[in-house]
Amino acid sequence: MEPTQLAEELVDKVIKGEVKLHELDKITGNSNVATYIRRRVIERLTGTKLHNIGYYSIDFNEVVGHNCENTIGVVQVPLGVAGPLLINGRYARGMYYIPLATTEGALVASINRGCKIVTENGGVRTLVIRDYMSRAPLFKFRTLDEVEKFLEWVDQHYEDIKRAAEATSRYARLVGIEKYVVGNNVWLRFKFTTGDAMGMNMVTIAVSRAVEYILENFPNARLVAISGNLCVDKKPCALNLILGRGKTVIAEATISRRYLIERLNVNPEDVVDVVLRKNMLGSAQAASYGFNAHFANIIAAIFIATGQDVAQIVESSMGFTWAEITENGDLYFSVTLPSLEIGTVGGGTRLPTQTEALQILGVAGPGNPPGTNAIKFAEIVAGAVLAGELNLVIALARNELARAHERLGRGGGGDIKR
Repeated sequence: MEPTQLAEELVDKVIKGEVKLHELDKITGNSNVATYIRRRVIERLTGTKLHNIGYYSIDFNEVVGHNCENTIGVVQVPLGVAGPLLINGRYARGMYYIPLATTEGALVASINRGCKIVTENGGVRTLVIRDYMSRAPLFKFRTLDEVEKFLEWVDQHYEDIKRAAEATSRYARLVGIEKYVVGNNVWLRFKFTTGDAMGMNMVTIAVSRAVEYILENFPNARLVAISGNLCVDKKPCALNLILGRGKTVIAEATISRRYLIERLNVNPEDVVDVVLRKNMLGSAQAASYGFNAHFANIIAAIFIATGQDVAQIVESSMGFTWAEITENGDLYFSVTLPSLEIGTVGGGTRLPTQTEALQILGVAGPGNPPGTNAIKFAEIVAGAVLAGELNLVIALARNELARAHERLGRGGGGDIKR
């Protein structure tokens, strides 16, 4: 947007305290104009020229009210691609190129080499074994007698609670309620399928309606919080690691002994040794939630590229790497992601560049039938995690991690903390 007299007048009013930053969208009636004015305000207040922050293709009329408030522009992250990766899943079948947004030098190259190794050995096989999003409201009671009656009442009125919750959405379907009790406190961990959405907002709205029904029909229950931290959202925890949240997905591949020795100069036994001693024993010694080398690297890069909720990288990157020698002497390698929280509709997936990244994978928007695109996406993510994890473990077995970062990441600040 070019400067106008009205815009500059509003800039002056904000700086003088006559207008608040968050009021500009309503005053101008155009969030693109409001974004420009806010950016000019910040430039003048801080003495910083925000040329690159103001360079973008986003329509902020589509962003404000959905994805961000008090907008001033964008932060750009380099986007690379790894692949092709051959995936043999239930919905993801074929060759895929993986979009990865990152600032860590050597990461895309590492995942890309993993894709090549896996694809040249028959590809990766994937399986989603759990699919639900949870929200756990917390209630308090005066006595254990009330607690006991409440637990019985919830079981007796499950279908009524289900109807109340599902009335809020075409896609939210209640599949269970887990009950947890500490003293006179009760958590109800609602579990829903949510179609192709990650579903956190959908589930929160559905649970809110269910809670209204509960409070109206069981007066002794007193709500403490609609989210009682037993969901568990955006925090590392054993509960999600064990019971899952979002998609629980497994990926496996078999890499031939001959390929490893002749092409990569490493034995399968060396790779297994790294997995057992680093990923298993080292993680146990650290009391880690999940035993893996760097799931978070791949998860974060895909999340940023495809518009996922980046705070959910915390639980989505928990998981396990497993390796063993097959009867034929080859390397069996697998990754398990218990709590992969992703979607292909809603949230940041509707932003234009993120939509294009999802289109690269063939999973943008709703699936037919609903839910299939999100499951397909989960299979692709798990395949990419396996590729990145396998290559790093091989690099460690070959003692070449530092050399790779010196070559590809040192100038850009790539880390070697792993």
